Amino acid sequence: MKARTHWDLICTVEDLVPDSGIAVWTKDGPIAVFYLPHRLPALFAVSHTDPFSGSNVLARGITGDVNGEPVVASPLYKQHFSLRSGLCLEDDSVQLKTYPVLLDGDRILLELPVSVGRAEFQAA
Repeated sequence: MKARTHWDLICTVEDLVPDSGIAVWTKDGPIAVFYLPHRLPALFAVSHTDPFSGSNVLARGITGDVNGEPVVASPLYKQHFSLRSGLCLEDDSVQLKTYPVLLDGDRILLELPVSVGRAEFQAA
């Protein structure tokens, strides 16, 4: 049985910075949302927590491309994480949680499990 989910407004297009990330806090934890306008899809959402350091820093990471794969490099230890799958390219035993995210007009929506409840969001 598929878990129930809901879509919540997390920010607007005006809040995004091209080729960069922003952090939003949800009841499911801190999430990093990346806007890469030159790609399709242009929006990606992954856990904001660097699994190697435990610090909430991934939204501040450097975005790029490794062999056609959109990635973010951790600003601390420089591991690359796929923005599509969350997989660490240097250590495939480590994977970030990923979240469906979409553009609805000028609103950015994030899909979260219903068990999380209605999230309260704060852009960082």
